[in-house]
Amino acid sequence: MTVSIDSAPLLREAGEALSRGDLAAAERAVRAVLRQDTNNVLAILMLADIAGAVGIYPEAEAQLRRAIALAPDHVEAWVNLALVLVQQRRTDEGLALLDRAIDREPGHVRAAGSKANILAQLGDYDAAASTYEALLARIGDNADVWMWYGHLLKTLGRQDDAVAAYRRATGIAPDLAEAWWSLAELKAGRITDADVATMERALAASPADPKALFLHFALGKALEDRRDWPRSFAHYAAGNRLRLALEPHDRQLVSAEVDRAIRIYDRDFFAARAGWGTPAADPIFILGLPRAGSTLLEQILASHPQIEGTAELPYIPQLVQALVAERWRDRAAAHPEIVTALDSASAATLGTRYLESAARHRKTGAPFFVDKLPNNWLYAGFIHLILPNARIIDARRDPMACCFSNFKQHFARGQTFAYSLEDLGAYYRDNVRLMAHLDGAMPGVIHRIQHEALLADPEAEIRRMLDFLGLPFDAACLAPHENKRPVRTASSEQVRRPINRDAVDQWRHYEPWLGPLRAALGLQ
Repeated sequence: MTVSIDSAPLLREAGEALSRGDLAAAERAVRAVLRQDTNNVLAILMLADIAGAVGIYPEAEAQLRRAIALAPDHVEAWVNLALVLVQQRRTDEGLALLDRAIDREPGHVRAAGSKANILAQLGDYDAAASTYEALLARIGDNADVWMWYGHLLKTLGRQDDAVAAYRRATGIAPDLAEAWWSLAELKAGRITDADVATMERALAASPADPKALFLHFALGKALEDRRDWPRSFAHYAAGNRLRLALEPHDRQLVSAEVDRAIRIYDRDFFAARAGWGTPAADPIFILGLPRAGSTLLEQILASHPQIEGTAELPYIPQLVQALVAERWRDRAAAHPEIVTALDSASAATLGTRYLESAARHRKTGAPFFVDKLPNNWLYAGFIHLILPNARIIDARRDPMACCFSNFKQHFARGQTFAYSLEDLGAYYRDNVRLMAHLDGAMPGVIHRIQHEALLADPEAEIRRMLDFLGLPFDAACLAPHENKRPVRTASSEQVRRPINRDAVDQWRHYEPWLGPLRAALGLQ
């Protein structure tokens, strides 16, 4: 690929703008390049990146196909196109393209890793494991691949094998910060004093490296296990500061969206749209804040013979984002206002699209399935519009316990509110006030489970939940730890143990440093 001298500064400018999230500046620079060099493949690929970043996937696809036509051996472009196809619910096409990329370059780490990740998201865990194993056999030891394989093994409940994979990764690359964090999360992967020393050396060598945030979270957990609360909190706080610098959060934007949702999703809104959407009653949505007990609720329900657990499905946010992307030139296009433009037919179409996408994750003949993406709480009104017979379970936990559990959890993506005590408090309060409003706007649709009440009297709370769902009680729901289904969330290890109260008061050890959280929650 040849980059002209004149184009190089503009391409650098575009790359820098992309890295800081300034998509408008990136697009200006890229289009300036393409005006003088129509077939500049790097510029075309950047244009595809920009389109993908704002959710305009058809445009991203068109640009990627244009780039591949110009540079057919550019396997990275094939991988990017495959991922864009998956975003458009064309998963089979995406996987086929990844297979072609792997056939072309059998040791292409990103192609194989992307394929394994997609297969795991679809619940095809054996195929995902085989993909990783074939890649490792082809390329030999690779720290990143061993770490990804460890993530999959953890999902499958193979904790000892996951520990071994993470240890293999850190043995190859002692500074692989994410592998240390993954190891620290596992009780079976007890962090030794020697491990702590290794992580501290790695942190001292590159304290400003963005990847250092993983080391901070890992050391926070290791020191928590050693009951060294002051040093543990210091590392959690440092890790959160680094992450927040990489992914800033605007709490006012969330609060404003909640304000608008409260104005729009009222009784009159739903009364005027009675009978809209798809009538299927299959989905059970578990939503709320992360770390509020949603994984335990999913595991309980998935133990019922009439309910299948799937995963944290991305399809509700994707449907909303696609509506916004259709009007991407309109700066005012946003949720929930975009929903008011729908008609009955389009609401039904959206409900059907959701069900079609979710069907890829259903592996049994159970009549109901669980979608437990916590962030769906912002879209609960949209869910009720397009799936009026779906049921919603609101997972709720003590505010201090829930928020601090988020603060000490490093999330892979999407939870920008979790990296500041003040942001966490504001986010929790926004969640509570929207759900309180929807209780009245959508009566009988939402059932709330208080985590502490569930732990105190599991059978009573489980019976209430099943009554709400119109299902008979089943004793298997009292022993969710015996369910061997794969679990992909941060709570995967906890739900493999009997229901217990071990973590209920864990936050109190850190109470001296949680004043900003208490204030943000309005508790003082």
